[in-house]
Amino acid sequence: MGKGGALSDGVIKKIILSYAYVAVWIFLSFTVIVYNKYILDKKLYNWPFPISLTMIHMAFCSSVAFFLVRVARLVDPPSTPLSRHVYLTCIIPIGALYSLSLWFSNSAYIYLSVSFIQMLKALMPVAVYSIGILFKKDAYNPSTMANMVSISIGVAIAAYGEAKYDSWGVLLQLLAVAIEATRLVMIQILLTSKGISLNPITSLYYVAPSCLLFLSIPWLLVEFPALRQSSSFRFDFTVFGTNSLCAFALNLAVFLLVGKTSALTMNVAGVVKDWLLIAFSWSVIKDTVTPVNLLGYGLAFLGVAFYNHSKLQALKAKEAQKKAQQQTDEESGKLLGESGGEELGKKGDAQA
Repeated sequence: MGKGGALSDGVIKKIILSYAYVAVWIFLSFTVIVYNKYILDKKLYNWPFPISLTMIHMAFCSSVAFFLVRVARLVDPPSTPLSRHVYLTCIIPIGALYSLSLWFSNSAYIYLSVSFIQMLKALMPVAVYSIGILFKKDAYNPSTMANMVSISIGVAIAAYGEAKYDSWGVLLQLLAVAIEATRLVMIQILLTSKGISLNPITSLYYVAPSCLLFLSIPWLLVEFPALRQSSSFRFDFTVFGTNSLCAFALNLAVFLLVGKTSALTMNVAGVVKDWLLIAFSWSVIKDTVTPVNLLGYGLAFLGVAFYNHSKLQALKAKEAQKKAQQQTDEESGKLLGESGGEELGKKGDAQA
């Protein structure tokens, strides 16, 4: 094959790998969500202790990350070690927000259906954009805000049509969305601005222990007394071990997807995952999905799709501007080189 054929093969390989990363992430995200629902739902496995489940995940992730970084040394720590000041001012707040986000989102599965939770999660772009404006990381744009309002209206319609609406469950999920959005913005402010880059293993190595510490406080007050009274409970290593392994693998899949493609690709793939979960929830778990649910989420889906499209166009424009600037700089360099050569030639003639 010629040069063009080799290029085509490279492009095809890149496309296949991108779809593979997307498929793995969707599968693992799908698995973790359904698995958590199975464990926490009172009608299924009947273990309604979301803080305990989250702590098991964090303990597992902390242990594996510590082993890979410090014992096996298969993963290199950051080239610049985190100082105590950076750990206290950056990692600890992010860990606290992460622990609250996981606690509330897992708690919501006790009260709400999988399908309705995915519909509520469509508010994530709204939360990220609003908090970004609040922290001055994003500029206010009327058209973008109108898009955010349309997403919110769609989710409100979906909530209005929910057959098994639970106010406490909705509050928990909305809090989880708001806290997770704040965490994402804080990562940009606290870590990215300091030039700190963490892969998923080192992220878990630093963040998971702080999550475990923060979760232990509400666990001791809320769930530990109930677990002590539940004398019939026996820790199932198969169920909780495989569940924790899936949660750990999901962290790696997120890194692969974002690192090898982009965060925008994950957002688009997330929309596909949500539709798959809604279909699974309706057909397999037998959750009730009403026409009003679908109408509202359809509207929110269009808003999210338009938001992702706008971000894609902005990225393309930025890349085009960057290439144009590079081309201009190269041309300027050539002109300077040519003019410099001419000047040297003139000086040589004068000296002659």
